[in-house]
Amino acid sequence: MPQLFTIMLILRPYFMLLLFILIVAGVSFSGAQFRPGDWYAGLIKPDWTPPNWIFPVVWSVLYLMIAVAGWLIFAASNRTLKILWVIQLALNGLWSWIFFGMHLIGLGMIDILAIFFCTLILLAFAYKFSRAVVWLMAPYLLWIGYASALNVAIYFLNPV
Repeated sequence: MPQLFTIMLILRPYFMLLLFILIVAGVSFSGAQFRPGDWYAGLIKPDWTPPNWIFPVVWSVLYLMIAVAGWLIFAASNRTLKILWVIQLALNGLWSWIFFGMHLIGLGMIDILAIFFCTLILLAFAYKFSRAVVWLMAPYLLWIGYASALNVAIYFLNPV
């Protein structure tokens, strides 16, 4: 019995990592319920809009990195980073519903800009705490910056 307890203690961090992967996968799955569809295809978009197939590829990698960063953040005792990580993930989960589900480009723009600034603040705090978290979340910040610019451009190219 003591050996089982030792094994459980050794494996606990990996179970926690799996939990974070599942949480982030849940957010990803909820966002995937709202597809671009005909509405998005009919919008005027800037010339620098990537092809639709690139989004799931990029997001798959980013969501894994976000999960690992969350696991590292929650393994530590920095309450601010934990709150920022949860907020950015919640805002991320809302964006697809707002933009693709409700077709609210302006509100989507506000949401994605909030994700960007929340993640930027998270990175600023994480810099003192964990370079690994910074490296894991920096590509996400870059992608969110690009996606924010795309959302803003679509907003101004498609006045309501």
